[in-house]
Amino acid sequence: MQDTTASIESIQQQIGFYGHSAEVEEIVQTLVTVAPTELSVLIIGESGTGKEVVANAIHYLSKRAKRPLISVNCGAIPEGILESELFGHERGSFTGAIGQKKGYFEAANHGTIFLDEIGEMPLNTQVKLLRVLETSEVMRVGGTESFKVDVRIIAATNKNLERAVQNNEFRRDLYYRLKAITLNIPPLRKHLEDIPHFAKIFAADYAEKNSIPFKGFAPEAIDTMMRYHWPGNVRELRNFVETAIILNKGEVVRSGYVLSSLNMQQSTTDSENLPVPLNKTPDQAERELIYRTLISLKLDMTEVKEMLSRLMTDRTNNVVGDPASASEENDKAVSPSTMSGMERQLIKETLDKYMGSRRKTARALQISERTLYRKIKEYGL
Repeated sequence: MQDTTASIESIQQQIGFYGHSAEVEEIVQTLVTVAPTELSVLIIGESGTGKEVVANAIHYLSKRAKRPLISVNCGAIPEGILESELFGHERGSFTGAIGQKKGYFEAANHGTIFLDEIGEMPLNTQVKLLRVLETSEVMRVGGTESFKVDVRIIAATNKNLERAVQNNEFRRDLYYRLKAITLNIPPLRKHLEDIPHFAKIFAADYAEKNSIPFKGFAPEAIDTMMRYHWPGNVRELRNFVETAIILNKGEVVRSGYVLSSLNMQQSTTDSENLPVPLNKTPDQAERELIYRTLISLKLDMTEVKEMLSRLMTDRTNNVVGDPASASEENDKAVSPSTMSGMERQLIKETLDKYMGSRRKTARALQISERTLYRKIKEYGL
């Protein structure tokens, strides 16, 4: 076990993808297995989770490591010129094409091309990309002859491509060709136990590069950071660490700074001092607290389970009557299935209220339609 752990840490040092959680170590192990092959890889994850780092790691550990790695952000290139950028163009093929131009696929020949935000790629460009995957041939815009290229494709997206396929926004055949190997990068809120490790590495790296003597984070500051939800994921954490070093002039970073910088004071106060609804049954009061929590925090519903569990536990601790009954109620209160049940009931009632309108339901709960759609699918509503 120690040898395996040491091996993973050594690889993480090489590729710059860190973490001791089971989720991260599983990704590293899969990455090491997949990298030497020629299979296409689809990387899925929220913005800031490290998708490009993983793509770079796959190339670095592959047989193509000494060949070019070309990174393309499909969402940042205007639709009208994306094909020209990817596949090149011939002179006179369109206004402004004053000469022949090589595309990214030609530039990446014998190497790897990383197509970031592939979910933003227009359908007509997807058709041509599928042809490249199937034939390993590229034709420049305005050209009449195709030519072979030897390129490994790695793609990444923060979109749900399965849903995009269902909505006819992404080609089904291309999706299945890309997902030969799929790596799901978890958001930071799903592996908060990695935060102390991340903070240490990011701080040491930044302090060394900028010759800043840094005294570190106080233990309570790390604890506070682990209570934050990090919507910007690892990228946000790195930026926070670097800013903290500068603003604290290398001194120890305390919990108060973390609270104020991450705007956690208000949410902490609100969550611990929720108003008690009067003249309502316990079930009605509990449901209202759930509504207020969701609306005030504007978070994905899965992220409030811990707080709701605490509220439920506090309530059950005050049960008066048969101790056995209270114990049984307490067991139910802290059960994960009960938390899921409350989420399901909340969504169902809101959907019923707005006669099945997902847009109005999402707006009422102040969550995204994407989150609502995922929850509806998860709970079979």
